[in-house]
Amino acid sequence: MSNDQQQTRPVLFRGGGFLPERIRWVGPLVFLVILFFVEVGTRLGWISNLTMPKPSAVLDTLLNLYNSNLLFKHLAPSLERLFVGGAIGLIAGTVVGTLIGLFSLFRAGLVPLVAAIFPIPKIALLPLFVIWFGIGEISKFALIAFGTFTPTVVATFGAVDNVDRTLIRMGQSFGLSWWSIVRKIVLPGALPGILSGARVSLAIAIILLVAAEMLGAEYGVGAYILEAGSLYDLERLFAGVAILSVLGLFVSWLIGLIERRFLSWRT
Repeated sequence: MSNDQQQTRPVLFRGGGFLPERIRWVGPLVFLVILFFVEVGTRLGWISNLTMPKPSAVLDTLLNLYNSNLLFKHLAPSLERLFVGGAIGLIAGTVVGTLIGLFSLFRAGLVPLVAAIFPIPKIALLPLFVIWFGIGEISKFALIAFGTFTPTVVATFGAVDNVDRTLIRMGQSFGLSWWSIVRKIVLPGALPGILSGARVSLAIAIILLVAAEMLGAEYGVGAYILEAGSLYDLERLFAGVAILSVLGLFVSWLIGLIERRFLSWRT
């Protein structure tokens, strides 16, 4: 075969490292399909309206909440409590977890303490926080912060421990200072694990937010759900659950945005 007859073919890049492909439409489609079947099932009587309201009725309830400004009255204090408590817990947990991962003295002193308090159901501590801090906002902030603190600590020092030691030894062989190794190797290498832990911690924060607002809160998503449940108003109850779901999606999107911003080096 002559050179003129030979055809060159491009070689496909095979070093993607199992990088997931972003398919934007699948997630919304799954939600729409589920809502469609629930709507059809409730309208045809396959699903009892005593146990599951029609999604269209829940949507009407959400629209009424929006038009009456009650949505913002309940959502604004919830966002404030989630932001303040979650931020305190995440920052403190990341700092403590990093110290445990880097220093043997902190590891020896704090790991047994974290292991002792981590399994405790944080919701069970709500009455204790009310006794300590009162029934106002401080007890809610403290509960959410404490609930996000312990899983963040565990995720952070685990992520620091899992940083490739070969990279650290390489940095030492090039004469990098301790701080340069931490800043340029350890923290970037631990960041994926820290952000994964933040996803779990903020999900726990949303759960604790609802529990805290069910005790002594006039406004908030948790208070709204409690009131709807006491009246057996399923449309309002599921509207509150839908708000929490959207809040969880927003938190997940925010963490994903941070990952795309600071973890682009993984691709």
